[in-house]
Amino acid sequence: MKYENIKTLTPSAFKRRFGVRLSTFLSMTKEVKKKEKKRKQKNKKNAGRKPTLCLEDEILLTLTYWREYRTQFHIGTDYGISETVTCRTIQKIENILSKCKKFQLPKNKKKQISKIDFEVILVDATESPIERPKKNKKSITQGKRKNTR
Repeated sequence: MKYENIKTLTPSAFKRRFGVRLSTFLSMTKEVKKKEKKRKQKNKKNAGRKPTLCLEDEILLTLTYWREYRTQFHIGTDYGISETVTCRTIQKIENILSKCKKFQLPKNKKKQISKIDFEVILVDATESPIERPKKNKKSITQGKRKNTR
C-alpha cells in the first residue's frame, strides 16, 4: 500500500494497519529525511539510479514488515520492487531509526549463559578395513549336480 493511498486513512485505522500512531510515523519520516539530507550533503555526487519508492513508502514498507511478518518477496511484490531492494530498504530504515534515540526498536537479544550442565558422549564411528577370508577349495562346500535339480 503506497503512501498516497494511506493519506485518506483515519488515525485509528492507520494504527490498526501499521501498528504505530500517525504522529509516530510523521516523526519517523522527519528523522529519516534529516539523515538522508545529511547523507546527500556528505556525498555531493548523486550517483546511481533514483529510488523507486519515496521515503514515506520505504518507512511504510518497513512497518509492514515488522507488523505482518510476511516474507520480503511478498512485500516487494506489493510495492513493485525486488526482494533484494526490499531487504536493503528495511536495513537502511532500521539503521537510521535505531541510531535515533526517539524510537524503541526490537533489538537482538544477547545470548544467555545457561546454568544447565551438559554431558557429552563421543562415539568413534570411523571405518576400519576388515580382511575377508580367501576363497579356496577347502572352504567351499561343493554339491553334486545330480542332487541339486
